[in-house]
Amino acid sequence: MAIQGKNYIGYSLSAQNQRIFQSYVPITDSFLPEKFHAATLQEVEKTMELAEKASGEYALVPASKRADFLIAITEEILALGDELLERATLETGLPIARLQGERARTINQLTQFADLLREGSWVDATIDTALPDRTPVPKPDIRKMLVPIGPVIVFGSSNFPFAYSVAGVDSGPALAAGNPLIVKAHAAHPGVSDLTAQAVVKAAQRTGMPEGVFSMLYDDGFEVGTALVKHPAAKAVGFTGSFKGGMALYKLAQEREEPISVFAEMGSVNPIVILPEYLKSHAAEFGKTLAGSVSLGAGQFCTNPGLVFVTETEGLDLFEASYQTEILNTASSTMLTAGICKNYYKLRDHAFAQDNVTQLAVSENISAGENQAQPSIGRVSGKDFIANPKLHEEVFGPFSLLIVCKDTAELLEAVSQLKGQLTSSLMAVENEVGSYPAIVQHLGKISGRFIMNGVPTGVEVCPSMHHGGPFPATADARFTSVGRHSILRFVRPRAYQGWPDSLLPDALKNANPLNILRLVNNETTARPI
Repeated sequence: MAIQGKNYIGYSLSAQNQRIFQSYVPITDSFLPEKFHAATLQEVEKTMELAEKASGEYALVPASKRADFLIAITEEILALGDELLERATLETGLPIARLQGERARTINQLTQFADLLREGSWVDATIDTALPDRTPVPKPDIRKMLVPIGPVIVFGSSNFPFAYSVAGVDSGPALAAGNPLIVKAHAAHPGVSDLTAQAVVKAAQRTGMPEGVFSMLYDDGFEVGTALVKHPAAKAVGFTGSFKGGMALYKLAQEREEPISVFAEMGSVNPIVILPEYLKSHAAEFGKTLAGSVSLGAGQFCTNPGLVFVTETEGLDLFEASYQTEILNTASSTMLTAGICKNYYKLRDHAFAQDNVTQLAVSENISAGENQAQPSIGRVSGKDFIANPKLHEEVFGPFSLLIVCKDTAELLEAVSQLKGQLTSSLMAVENEVGSYPAIVQHLGKISGRFIMNGVPTGVEVCPSMHHGGPFPATADARFTSVGRHSILRFVRPRAYQGWPDSLLPDALKNANPLNILRLVNNETTARPI
C-alpha cells in the first residue's frame, strides 16, 4: 500500500502546506524518500468541524456496529502484513519480533473493546423507578448511563508505533465509547502512522461510519497539537510522553474557556525494593533478571526499572557481581531517534557526574549501526540519594541506579523521597513482608501497579490491569490507559429523569432489549422491569 504523506481529514486527503518532513531511519542516520505535509491551521479547523458534525451521529451508532468497526480495523491492519512491520522497524530501529508482539497487543486490545461493546454492561446502567405514593415527597423515575463526551484528540507516542499510536490504547477506547477520533501522528514514525490511518479509514468506510469519525494530521512541531487541544470542539486529550510535553498540554487544556481533561502518561522511575531475605536467597538470579528488564527495548519503556533499592546485607556482593556482569555483556540497542539517543547519554552522564555516584557497569558489547544506547548502571549510597533530588528523576533509556542503604530504616527514608509512579516492585520472601509495613505502605501509596517478586516491564492487556499512577506519573491516577477500564476516560454519566420508556436509550428501557446487567433499585440484574 502506497504511503500518501498527506493529512487524513475524514475520508479525504489534504496537503495544503508546503512545509514537509521525512521519516528518519535511526540505525543508518538517514532519511526515507517519502515527504509528509504538516497540517495547516485551516486543515485543523476543517478536521474539527467535521469531527464535531460526526459526533452526534456516531454517538447514536449501536454498540454492535461500533464493535464491527473495531474488528474491521484489526482486519485491515493485519491485511497490511509485513509491509507495516518492515516500515516500523525502519522508522524505529525496533526488531521485527518486538513489533510483531506490539501489533498483536494492539489487535488484542481492539478485539477486547469489541467484545465489551457487544456484551454492553459497561455503560453502567442504573435505574431507580418512581415511587409516586412516597410521602412527604414522591420519588421520580431516574435512570443513568455512561455516554460519549465528543471529539477526542490523541497524540501518537514515539516508543510504541502501534500500541500507543493511531489505533492504540487511547484511540481504541475513544472510538469504542462513541467519540470521533483525531490523531496527531508522531513525527518519529509517520510512515507507520500513514499506513495505519489508511487501515482505519478503510474500516470506517467498510462499516458505514459517518465521515469525520476519524482523522489524522501531521506535524513535526507543536503548532498543530496546540491548535487541536485549544479547539472548542475537542472534549478530551490522550497523551503518552515526557513530563514537559504532558504538562504543556494540560496547561493549554485548563486555559480554555471550557477546560477539558488531559489523560497524560508522563514517565516513571518504577522503583524496585529488594528486602534482605529475598536478596540473600535470589542474589545471582535476580541480578540477571534485572539486567534483562533494564535493557529491554533499549530501555525505552515507561515501565523501565530506573531505581533499585537494597540494603548492606548478605547477598549484596553476589547480586552486584551478577548484575554488573550481565550489563557488561548485554548488547547495545538502537534508540528511536537521534534526539532520544543524545538525550539518553546526556542524562546518563549527568547522573554519573553527581557526587559519590560510581559507574557500576556500562555495556562493552556495542552493536553495529547508529544511535546505539549502551546499557548502564550506577551505584550510590542511600544517604547520598536522599540528599540529591537530581538522582530521583527518570533517565529515558537502558539506565538504572542502584541505591545501597545501610539498613531498612534508611531504605524507607530513601523511597519516601519518591513521587507518583506507574509501578513499584517489592522483592520479598513472603514471611518477611510483615516486618516492613511502612515500606510496603509507601510503595503502594505511590504506585498504580504494585508488583511482588517481578520486574515492571511487560504490561498485560486485561481487565484487571491498571496502567496509570499518582502524579507526576500521570495527570489523573484514577484512570488506566490499558485494559477495558480505559474507556472510562472518554465517557460521562447522563441521568434521565421522568422520561417515557419509549424515548429512553435501549440500555435504560424497561424491557432491557440489550439484555445487559443493570443496577435496578439497588439490585444487579438483567431481568426486565
